[in-house]
Amino acid sequence: MWLCLNNAFLSIVDKDCTPDELLVRARRDGDIERVFPGAEVEVTLGNDYRCRARIKRTDVAAAITQRVMNIDYSNFKGSTKDKPLHDAYMGVWSAIGKLQPGGPYSSGIRR
Repeated sequence: MWLCLNNAFLSIVDKDCTPDELLVRARRDGDIERVFPGAEVEVTLGNDYRCRARIKRTDVAAAITQRVMNIDYSNFKGSTKDKPLHDAYMGVWSAIGKLQPGGPYSSGIRR
């Protein structure tokens, strides 16, 4: 699962952990700690995601639930104040927009 938050980007997978844990990965230092304060983060140079932490599944679920319950913005990209993260999300928005028939804001193409 990719988790795009307005202050962190995480990849969450079931890999190299116990059955009650998930592996939370990040490309940027600090992203895991912003969502999971106190997490024991390993920096793993040479891997696709340099930062990794094994987090209890229940803690991952609670953190995601808390983020959903605290949404207070009408535009996700606009709520992302970190410019490099915002710019990365713009690239994702554009790429995913190509999946929509006619692209974002199209009005002439129907399924």
